[in-house]
Amino acid sequence: MRIVVVGASGNVGTALLRRLRRERGVELAGVVRRLPGPAAGEPYDQVEWHSCDIGAPGATGQLAEVFAGADAVVHLAWQIQPSHDQRVLRRTNVDGSRAVINAVLQAGVPALVYASSVGTYAPGPKDHPISERWPATGVPGSSYSEHKAEVEALLDSVERDHPTLRVVRMRPGLIFQRVAGTEITRYFLGPLAPVRLLRFGRIPLVPTNRRLRMQAVHADDVADAYTRAVLGDVRGAFNVAADPVLTPELVARHFHGWTVPVAAPVLRAAAALTWRARLQPVDPGWVQLGLHAPLMSSERAETELGWQPKISALTALRELFAGMADGAHTASPPMSGARDLPGRPAALLHARAPGKGNPY
Repeated sequence: MRIVVVGASGNVGTALLRRLRRERGVELAGVVRRLPGPAAGEPYDQVEWHSCDIGAPGATGQLAEVFAGADAVVHLAWQIQPSHDQRVLRRTNVDGSRAVINAVLQAGVPALVYASSVGTYAPGPKDHPISERWPATGVPGSSYSEHKAEVEALLDSVERDHPTLRVVRMRPGLIFQRVAGTEITRYFLGPLAPVRLLRFGRIPLVPTNRRLRMQAVHADDVADAYTRAVLGDVRGAFNVAADPVLTPELVARHFHGWTVPVAAPVLRAAAALTWRARLQPVDPGWVQLGLHAPLMSSERAETELGWQPKISALTALRELFAGMADGAHTASPPMSGARDLPGRPAALLHARAPGKGNPY
């Protein structure tokens, strides 16, 4: 079975490669913008690597060549930064997803598994979980959420027009693992955050609001859910989250901190001011998403995929904090914090042999 993973070197992609390499008879191909180097090691070795900027003109044709003969495509690629340039984000997230979908159709791939998110849902309850039937129309004011919902709407039309294509949408909560420490710090906290203080297992102050209730899941458990979806014959959407629900009170109790009540307008204003001043990389849309994204039930994943999380959300968070404090990372460009080198466009680099490629 040949499986192509688009965005195979990031947080979820790294975990998925670790999980899929345990399956017999599976050949793996990875599509990324920046290739892992030849010395990257596990889990990036024994993968047929291809470099492609999925948002670039002509990406559909390039991707269709890579997808030819594949039994399934897993689409994980998504750009979080630069948050100050929405044109760039839309180019990758919406236009790039359209190119991936069109390439799947052009190559005749029978199955597409798409990395959606809790962020695709419309604002919902924080006191009880919702099923996959909740409207997937996004949270207004969050570009991340709006882009996720736009891609899901595109998939709706693809399913109507191409009923033989098996489409699966995975909708996880926050995804944590130790080796994502460097990547998540860069994307969501920035270089000024004193993350090394986390090595003492303490967060002095935790802002609290009755709507700041979020779900998380360990990357290895997410990878297991993806694997079950790829190798099975299911269709449709699956919520993926672990217990317990992460509340400010729970986080403060386990990390020896004090809760500080903060009104939602104050949270949004603080995020907006510090983001505009470029003191941190998170735009106020992420606060909006955190306040309004609903809690999810993973009952369908448990019933139809036979999936159960092995790691609690709190343990996953503790592991991430330790990784952030230690600067944990892998050798792939997004996970290591490596940046693009000037004058080295992704389209010029293309690796066809397993484990070969040029980092950039």
